Amino acid sequence: MSAPDKELRVPLALTMGDPAGVGPELALQAWRDRNGENIPAFALYADVELMRELAGALGLDAAKDIVPVANASAAATVFADALPVVPIPLAAPRLAGTPDVANGPATILSIKRAVADIAAGHAAAIVTNPIAKAVLYDAGFAHPGHTEYLGTLAQEFWPAEPAEPVMMIAAPGLRVVPVTIHVPLKDVPALLTADLIVRCGRIVHSALKRDFGIARPRIVVAGLNPHAGENGALGSEDEEIVRPAIVQLRAEGIDATGPFSADTLFHQAVRKTYDAALTMYHDQGLIPIKTLAFDEGVNVTLGLPFVRTSPDHGT
Repeated sequence: MSAPDKELRVPLALTMGDPAGVGPELALQAWRDRNGENIPAFALYADVELMRELAGALGLDAAKDIVPVANASAAATVFADALPVVPIPLAAPRLAGTPDVANGPATILSIKRAVADIAAGHAAAIVTNPIAKAVLYDAGFAHPGHTEYLGTLAQEFWPAEPAEPVMMIAAPGLRVVPVTIHVPLKDVPALLTADLIVRCGRIVHSALKRDFGIARPRIVVAGLNPHAGENGALGSEDEEIVRPAIVQLRAEGIDATGPFSADTLFHQAVRKTYDAALTMYHDQGLIPIKTLAFDEGVNVTLGLPFVRTSPDHGT
């Protein structure tokens, strides 16, 4: 492990995600490939019996290769020989591909326990496996998604530190940040404000410097409307909301430019001119990056007092 990765000697916390999804199997395969891929030690927050069942199905030694641990700190000594699992019992049997609302509370608890271990110093960062949001809503989950829930947990465990979660999808050669995230498309114009764009821009600028090592980050900003509104002919939001936000960011010394028409913002030549693209809504940014780099994309939550990543796909 290289010197910049020294902090990762404290194990990572890996959540179960929806137990009926691909997350538990991804965790097992990551542990199985730990030596060839130079994967840092991690603890999985999941049902022990489920993991033993899956281990057997993958040809592993279920009894030997799955070891329950009290928290992530034990992973450093266990990981070389077995997958350390912090027990999160399921309420109902797991059926692959069929999420069960009865297991929603365990999925949620897996996330909370992982964040609690980071706050206690047992884990360095969190990697979350995918959740099935509709199932969690039925189980009483009161948050639009992972990103927003992690913001709530950050306020709970780090009450003295600001938490403004911002979702970034990062891949080789492209990083995108949607200003509005998990909301209906029809609500986006009403939710979009210059202040919201400015706050996102500040967080992205800071994260690019701190977490990505970019000394002078370049941020491009997409317009909300087709052709960035065509000077108001296709909607007034770009002139009344987006452009003033860019002016404010530039006044603060942030290299932000735009608004640009989103349909010309992601081709190869243009991607070389910026370090991150601020988009106005979920699909405006996520469709391009998932089309270009579905297998390489990583979801990174900015604006938290801890590092969180996840796959860019769903369950």
